[in-house]
Amino acid sequence: MYITIETLWKKHKNKSLIARLTSHNWKTVAKKIKEIEQEKYPKKKPHPRILDSCKEQIIKYLEENLSAVRIREKLQEKGMKVGYSTVKDYIGSIKKRDNIFIRMHTLPAEEAQVDFGYTGYTPFQGKKRKTWVFNMRLPYSRLDYYEAVYDQRVETFIRYHSNAFTYFGGIPKYIKIDNLKSAILQANFYEPIYQNMYKQFACHYDFHPLPCRVRRPNDKGKVESGIKYVKCNFLQGRRFTGEKEVRERLTNWNTKVNHRIYGTTRKVSQEIFEKEEKVKLLPLPQKNFKLVKVGSRKVCHRAATISVNRSLLM
Repeated sequence: MYITIETLWKKHKNKSLIARLTSHNWKTVAKKIKEIEQEKYPKKKPHPRILDSCKEQIIKYLEENLSAVRIREKLQEKGMKVGYSTVKDYIGSIKKRDNIFIRMHTLPAEEAQVDFGYTGYTPFQGKKRKTWVFNMRLPYSRLDYYEAVYDQRVETFIRYHSNAFTYFGGIPKYIKIDNLKSAILQANFYEPIYQNMYKQFACHYDFHPLPCRVRRPNDKGKVESGIKYVKCNFLQGRRFTGEKEVRERLTNWNTKVNHRIYGTTRKVSQEIFEKEEKVKLLPLPQKNFKLVKVGSRKVCHRAATISVNRSLLM
């Protein structure tokens, strides 16, 4: 009806004629023409689909990497009479939606996800200073390591990696990182250019750095939720007298977080880690990685000297 009225109106037919041709009331035609002129097009009414009642279950099957054939078999086992093409089309409609993300599963000790989260200003050496929270999360057990940091230098990034490995008592095979300058100098999914010191650190600890795709936060969605959790549940509404108190209270809170029942798994992260994941971590190296400061200096052409930490060298 709407398209017919729009077509006749664009062909310069008057409202009375359109009303007679469409067998509709003149007032209805006039109302629709007004909407057309204001570009208020009607919204398509949602039509329920036969598989809407099984949507959550289908998403779980997708998270288990089941194919459309296997999902159809599972649904048939539950008494749902549905064709393969119907299941395939419905799965396609789920994957096309921007707000649907299929959760990725990892094996025990296979991966850790790392990120910095900006948390605002906190006390540091008698002043207010920008503060971030470093978070390393093991996706399998959801065990977290949090620590407050006050810069994002490569030395800081490496130091807190080392602290997290010590906390876990071992090293996962892969470390999934964002494209921070502390680790990635040039982002490229296939051939990224790593920060040299971070690459040496990865070789020393025998893990493989795995950068995420640019502007794809879901690639490390579990640590993203970890950062959000610490912001909302630790920092909000709390005041601190200094950096020592921030670190101590964050450490205590971190322990409580790892002993809570995790919302997705409905299990305690610390217990899963101790029973299934800890024994599969790679062993810590016998010697710690030595941090060496690397930089460039310009030689003063008159005095033939360079400045290092405010000291002149010939």
